[in-house]
Amino acid sequence: MQVVMGIDPGAANLGFGVVRIEGSRMVALDGGVVETSPELPIERRLERIHGELSELIAWHEPKAMALEDLYFGKNVHSAMAVGRASGAAMLAAAQGGVHCFTYTPQAIKKAVCGSGAAGKEQVQRMVGTLLGLPEPPTPDHAADALAVAICHGGGTGHQAAVAAAGARPAA
Repeated sequence: MQVVMGIDPGAANLGFGVVRIEGSRMVALDGGVVETSPELPIERRLERIHGELSELIAWHEPKAMALEDLYFGKNVHSAMAVGRASGAAMLAAAQGGVHCFTYTPQAIKKAVCGSGAAGKEQVQRMVGTLLGLPEPPTPDHAADALAVAICHGGGTGHQAAVAAAGARPAA
């Protein structure tokens, strides 16, 4: 048995998902969003993210934290905030003795849906199917975090992601 925590990083809405893997069977243990107010200074937002993830790590005792790799778009300010949120998550993991791994968005989609070009709704549906949920998980950030956990711990999905060079130990 292995417990993996998936993270969809963001300073305003950080998605988390916790999945237990037993052989080829995967079960969602927890999932949600750590929300922070845009009115708060970034250091307070990161403090909240770190604190909540530290509590979740202590509660679920994951063996690995899998994070969606930072996607650089045109908005450098947003990319910086996402990078900072990833750093707060990695710090919480390190303090809890949890190893971190990163995956590109394309590797996650390929591992979960079989195509690196899958849409958000398709990912949500497949996450629900793979975890045996009665309906696709919501909100989007939590569903994406569960997809990251599935990508890391899902056996063939994990192997496909690694083969596609979308996974690497976090630097």
